[in-house]
This record gives sequence, structure tokens and C-alpha cells, in this order.
Amino acid sequence: MARVIPQTFGSTFYDEMVISRYEDGWQPPKWQPSNALTLHAGAHVLHYSSTCFEGLKAFRQESGRTAVFRIDDHVKRIENSAKRLYLPVPDAALLKGMILDIVARTVDIIPDAPGSLYLRPTLIGDEPQIGKAGTPSDTALLYVLASPVGDYFVPGTPLKILVETRHQRCAPHMGSVKSGGNYASALYWQMQAKAEYGAQQVLFCPDEDVQETGASNFILIDGNDIITKPLSDEFLHGVTRMSVLTIAQDMGYNIREEQFSVGDLRRAIENGAEAALTGTAAVIAPVTSFIFDGEASIDVSAQDKSLALRNAVMDIQYGRSEDTHNWLTFVD
Repeated sequence: MARVIPQTFGSTFYDEMVISRYEDGWQPPKWQPSNALTLHAGAHVLHYSSTCFEGLKAFRQESGRTAVFRIDDHVKRIENSAKRLYLPVPDAALLKGMILDIVARTVDIIPDAPGSLYLRPTLIGDEPQIGKAGTPSDTALLYVLASPVGDYFVPGTPLKILVETRHQRCAPHMGSVKSGGNYASALYWQMQAKAEYGAQQVLFCPDEDVQETGASNFILIDGNDIITKPLSDEFLHGVTRMSVLTIAQDMGYNIREEQFSVGDLRRAIENGAEAALTGTAAVIAPVTSFIFDGEASIDVSAQDKSLALRNAVMDIQYGRSEDTHNWLTFVD
């Protein structure tokens, strides 16, 4: 595979993956082709969605070295997701080693900036037992995929958001779990928003409480204030969200983790505030317009601060500025 950026995000994979099985303990990792996974048709994951995953990236630095961004935070989050799903919890050292091993194998295919290597650790319950609708899988598979990628949201392209106040992204107690079921739960509303309004994403605001979109956290940049919902079980505790808030504070922004309503959001946007989505794939994607109450869209007047924050995070990832928070783990 060449060091090129595929046109479609997440569509190209390294031809091997590293995998470990849990059965009375985690077994030593093995390598196998990434284009096939053998499961019994009665596997727990296929019937009861016993699965969680992570998304993190490795970057080719300007120095030529390769670094993984915030690996320990991602390992900790999948541990927390596994606990909530009652799946066997991955051994932290085992998983970290698996991630670093696949990065080391794929160094030559990691694209230069603005590309990166997207990493997808995945945990699934594979016990062949369809009688366990109310109990967890006793066995599991843990594997790591690697995919060279470019930008998920290309800066400068429109990002229209439908504000949804009647429905929630997923079950409130599951929001902090990075599980496929949560994305499936949001998909219907996202496709409706695309068909009816041409919106790219839905901002879920049940009972007017601004939370997150179907696949990303949400921040509001109002003057020198960055406002975002405080951490709760209702939404994903984004590693990129944490990174953006930390960098923003370094840049002199006032961070306000507090509840805010759709009315607060609308007034801020109408008065010149910026808004953005944050996530591993997107990094920071400035919102260009909102649809409130099914009405005509309201344009966001600027994206300058969002893009400056995006560049500040990416400068660390690509080694263009100092990693003062020790977020990078070097592979070579």
C-alpha cells in the first residue's frame, strides 16, 4: 500500500489486524487478515449488540517520526465502555501494545499531513448463546484495525446542522459508551434530516438541552467563552473534546462546562458566536448553519476561532508545536 490519502474516509484498511481472544483470560495477540472475521451465527454481539470500540490516530510528524495521539485516554475509555456493557475488560498493557504494534507495522503507509492513520480497537462479545438476552457474553474478541485517512470534514465545506429537540441520540445511561448501538440509534434521525433539510448532522437537544450530534461532541464559541455541556452519562466523553478545551484554555479562552438551552444557542449564533463539532475523525469542524424549529437555516457568521483551535490541536499532532501536555506516544 502506498502513502496516499484515500478519497473516502475509513474505506481502506491495512491488510492485517492484530487480535486477542478472551476465554478465562486474555490470550496472546495474533495477526490475521483484516478482510475476514469468523463468528458463529449465534454470537452474542450479532443479537444483543455487545460491542464497543475506539477511534484514535497516529500521525507522521514533520520530523519524520510517528506518534499516536492520547493513546492512554482511549485505552481507558474502552475499559469504561466494556465495564458498562459487562464485557471482559481489555488489559490496558495488552491493548496499548496491540495498538503500537500495528502502527509500527504500518509506518510506511501513514499519509503525510493532512492525512493520518486511523486506528479502530474493537471489542465484541462472541459467545454463541442466543439465550443470553439478559446476561453478558463470557467470551470476547479484541482486535485493532488500521486505516490511512484524510479529513473527515474538509475545512471550508458546508456543515448544516438540524437542531432536534424531541429525541435523544441514545438511551441516556449509555451515552458515554462508544458502542455501535448508539450510532444506530441516531441514524434514523440523521437520514431524516438529510432528506428533509439537506443537513449533514443532527444536534440532539432533548427538552431543549444542548448535548451532542450523532457522531461528535459540540462546542459553542461565544466571544472569549467556550461553552459545552458538562460531562454526564448522556453523551460521549470525547478525547478530542478534552484536548480542545485544554488547548483553548492555554490560548486564553474561558471554559464554561454548563447546561445551555436551544434558546441560548440560537441567541448566541444570531449575535455572532461560532459553533463546532469535535471528534477524532473531524478534529474540529466549524458549523456553517443551523436549522431551528424546522425553519429556514440560520448562517453562522464566522469560523475563524474554530479553525484556529483546530490548527492548534493539529500542530501538536503533526509535531509543528511542542507537546507540553505529553499527549504523544512515539512508535519509532
